[in-house]
Formats: sequence, C-alpha cells, structure tokens
Amino acid sequence: MKPAALAFLLFSATLSAFALAQPAVAPAAVELPADLARVLRDYEKAWSAGDTAGLAGLFVDGGYALPNGQPPAAGAAAIRAAYQRNAGSPLALRALHYDQSGDMAYIVGGFGAQAGKPDFGKFVLVLRRDKDGTWRIAADIDNANAMPRKVQ
Repeated sequence: MKPAALAFLLFSATLSAFALAQPAVAPAAVELPADLARVLRDYEKAWSAGDTAGLAGLFVDGGYALPNGQPPAAGAAAIRAAYQRNAGSPLALRALHYDQSGDMAYIVGGFGAQAGKPDFGKFVLVLRRDKDGTWRIAADIDNANAMPRKVQ
C-alpha cells in the first residue's frame, strides 16, 4: 500500500470524525455493505467473548490499535495485550459513515454496551482488503465521549 493512500484515508477519516463530533442528537446509523458490516459483527463477537486472539486476527499484519487511555499497540501481540484489559464486556458497534476506494476503506462509528442505547464512545477503523477479498483492520482508533479529567 502506498503511504500517500493511507495518509489520504486517515486524513479523510479524521475530517469525517470532526464533522460528526458531538452533535446534540446522535447521528443516524448507516447501513454498510455486507463485507464491511462483517468486520463490525466479528469485532463485536470477539470483544464480547473476551477473545483477544480473535480480535488481533481481524487486523492486518503490523496493524495498529489506538485504544482510549493507552499507548498505541502495533502488531498482534501488542493488540492482544492492549485489549486484554477491557475485552469481555458487551459491545455494540454502529456505523455513522463509511467510504471505500479500491482496496482501502474506513468506517466512522459509535460504540456502546447495547444496540439502541446511547453511544459512550466513537471509533474510526481504517480497513485494507486482502488478496482473498477479506477486509482487515489496518488501524483502530477509538475514544470515549466523556471528556478526560483535567490533569493537575
């Protein structure tokens, strides 16, 4: 993958996230194509089961997870370790926006503990399609909706 393509997708995803930032009413979910929706459903299933190996398996080799309140995690072992702390709790993901160009895509969304309940965080997934056509996560960026406490 060309660095310029990844930079463009990350920039586009960041702009989309800013456009969706903290409205008074939560934005409506969008329907994803089945192959992209599968990524979210597989993520929910692995997270809820506490299956950190399954979560790491959703990523490309050398993929990045940027979980809220933790340093970046690069690669399967680091992703498993980063998710070990919180995986195993209920998770519902919903897409707010997505775009795809060739073998790259991104999903901007919200997450909570139960579908139909308010989101308590948001995410951007940058995806890359493997040679076999499977979408894998290149980067998972998430953060909580609540503002962090002021550091003294």
